[in-house]
Amino acid sequence: MVLCLTVILFLTLHLPPGMKSSMVNLINNGYDGIVIAINPSVPEDEKLIQNIKEMVTEASTYLFHATKRRVYFRNVSILIPVTWKSKTEYLMPKQESYDQAEVIVANPYLKYRDDPYTLQYGRCGEKGQYIHFTPNFLLTNNLPIYGSRGRAFVHEWAHLRWGIFDEYNGDQPFYISRRNTIEATRCSTHITGINVIFKKCQGGSCITRPCRRDSQTGLYEAKCTFIPEKSQTAKESIMFMQSLHSVTEFCTEKTHNTEAPNLQNKMCNGKSTWDVIMNSSDFQNTSPMTEMNPPTHPTFSLLKSEQRVVCLVLDKSGSMSSEDRLFRMNQAAELYLIQVIEKGSLVGMVTFDSVAEIRNNLTKITDDNVYKNITANLPQEADGGTSICRGLKAGFQAIIQSHQSTSGSEIILLTDGEDDEIHLCIEEVKQSGVIIHTIALGPSAAKELETLSDMTGGHRFYANKDINGLTNAFSRISSRSGSITQQTIQLESKALAITGKKWVNGTVPVDSTIGNDTFFVVTWTIKKPEILLQDPKGKKYKTSDFKEDKLNIRSARLRIPGIAETGTWTYSLLNNHASSQILTVTVTTQARSPTTPPVTATAHMSQNTAHYPSPVIVYAQVSQGFLPVLGINVTAIIETEDGHEVTLELWDNGAGADTVKNDGIYSRYFTDYRGNGRYSLKVHAQARNNMARLSLRQPQNKALYIPGYIENGKIILNPPRPEVKDDLAKAEIEDFNRLTSGGSFTVSGAPPSGNQPSVLPPNKIIDLEAKFKEYHIHVSWTAPGNVLDKGKGTGEPGGFPSMGSHRVYLFSYVKT
Repeated sequence: MVLCLTVILFLTLHLPPGMKSSMVNLINNGYDGIVIAINPSVPEDEKLIQNIKEMVTEASTYLFHATKRRVYFRNVSILIPVTWKSKTEYLMPKQESYDQAEVIVANPYLKYRDDPYTLQYGRCGEKGQYIHFTPNFLLTNNLPIYGSRGRAFVHEWAHLRWGIFDEYNGDQPFYISRRNTIEATRCSTHITGINVIFKKCQGGSCITRPCRRDSQTGLYEAKCTFIPEKSQTAKESIMFMQSLHSVTEFCTEKTHNTEAPNLQNKMCNGKSTWDVIMNSSDFQNTSPMTEMNPPTHPTFSLLKSEQRVVCLVLDKSGSMSSEDRLFRMNQAAELYLIQVIEKGSLVGMVTFDSVAEIRNNLTKITDDNVYKNITANLPQEADGGTSICRGLKAGFQAIIQSHQSTSGSEIILLTDGEDDEIHLCIEEVKQSGVIIHTIALGPSAAKELETLSDMTGGHRFYANKDINGLTNAFSRISSRSGSITQQTIQLESKALAITGKKWVNGTVPVDSTIGNDTFFVVTWTIKKPEILLQDPKGKKYKTSDFKEDKLNIRSARLRIPGIAETGTWTYSLLNNHASSQILTVTVTTQARSPTTPPVTATAHMSQNTAHYPSPVIVYAQVSQGFLPVLGINVTAIIETEDGHEVTLELWDNGAGADTVKNDGIYSRYFTDYRGNGRYSLKVHAQARNNMARLSLRQPQNKALYIPGYIENGKIILNPPRPEVKDDLAKAEIEDFNRLTSGGSFTVSGAPPSGNQPSVLPPNKIIDLEAKFKEYHIHVSWTAPGNVLDKGKGTGEPGGFPSMGSHRVYLFSYVKT
């Protein structure tokens, strides 16, 4: 039989790294600022800290030699959870936090496996999000399975820092080489071993037989396993099997296996891991050191915060009187103080125009009376100019006067005004160690505002004309500690334009993972509406049950007593006024149980700044604990400064912008630029009709679990990994709503209207498959769009189907 099928597809996109801020710096060959954070749910254990130190110390030397004496770990901070006892050797954190850590130590939800992995869903060469180690991995002996912990850490660090991928493939462990031999998917091919089927296993030994060839696929039969020799001479590769003693290097252009059907070849167009590493920003200006070993062992700092410190710095300049901005700011700030900031936190408030005033020194949030005392000081009049630096300095003063350090404290800075003097306090902000979250309100907010959040590791938001943008921003500035019980979850945030004397109805599902501290909030622009709310069991709440704030900020709030009922809640609003007005509904809640994580959604853009016509990617992660949530509708709404909205359905189909199918990361290219300036992102995740389910598959980009080795001609087995049935039907979860802000990004070089010419090609096809079936070949792929993943392609008569649909062709051949 002679068959030749050649498909040539080409698209190169150079996209900057993802938006997660990192404090890691590479200075004089040493990495500084690495944060390893322990989850608050992990029981206190001194051995855990000791093993982390030993892992990093060993990893530093291994990394130094693997990078040919270019880099090592110099300084590492270990973030101790607030749930552990305080000790004199623990220091206060600065800008370190659990949600920004490079490495997190946490138990998985549905505890079943301990493979270390990296959450990585960007393009080739883009940084990952975090490395996840379980306490069990760090506390037990995994040497025969993953190799030493230090080696496993370097494997994951390469994923995280340099955006390279694994060189094995659990779904396609074998392939047919150009020489028509069956090879194990690996890099390099110099790693030796045997391919066997396990017939019967007892204890540490098994009866095996050689693998047979499948006549349909030409590959080995199912469950054929590659068992490596314990003793090897191959030095590469760390991204295949770092556990082998001989493996000390990454695959180079000379040793790289371009034929292997692994994620590294798929994502990096066949480039070797070393080529990608050398093209990273870390290595552009880094030369090998002359020392034969790292110049020093890593130094460790143990950090532990006692409580959260937050100061609101709010603009009350004259421009805040326009478009109801002062009202909307107060509505959102009140929501933050009552519904978002966790109990036990210290909260202060500063207002500013051309001068600044401390309205509240830090006050500990203990009960409802404290909330009322702070909200009573929200500004009622807008007047004067705008001095952001004076506002920030007053915020520092409010923190220091309350005997707290600015280092590690947070400031929420909201402004709508122009100010060309922010540069005057940049150095003071740097020295303070404070984390600044910025909220730009309206199109005239100071252009340098985001510099403050970018340099301090804070969030950045843009809000336009309705209250929802502000409430979404404030709701996103939730606890940074990693504690699921302190996270505020937004279920709904909807603005409704209702004509006079008309009713509007809506529903909000409350699933069984949430229900604590559930609030329904209604705001209006002219006159308070009639409100009817009904829980799933038929209990009704009326307008009189909603408390209206004494500050007359057109807001009414109902806190559901106890735990909110699971099921669908129904609300109805009547616009009592003769004229049309805007009514909004916001619903927030918290986790029902400290032991069962709720479904959460987070979102961000692939970069903070976009330059037309280069695309950016919208990312949304939906998960329960660390398990991906599949089968849901995820929609991104991107709003421009002039109020124009673009709605994008995000996909988790492994095509287009999406790296891996069914990993709970929903994504899409964004190219619909409409003018320059700030754009805001919010994402709505919605599960309906019992379609949502949890994925129990292990994540990609992890250290390979080695089933055993060949020693002296005998197979020595490792303990079998815990079996988890990948039966997604049994992992169904209830219907739910989640809404989250993805912050803001800035666009430059874009035409003012949305009618820009198409200058981008269709996206690359990365899931092309060809399968033999008798005398036919089934060729399938996910169709690209006309512009990246948008619209219909034109690669065949009639065009491709819309992007995201699966295309299958049938070829016949004659056996010769």
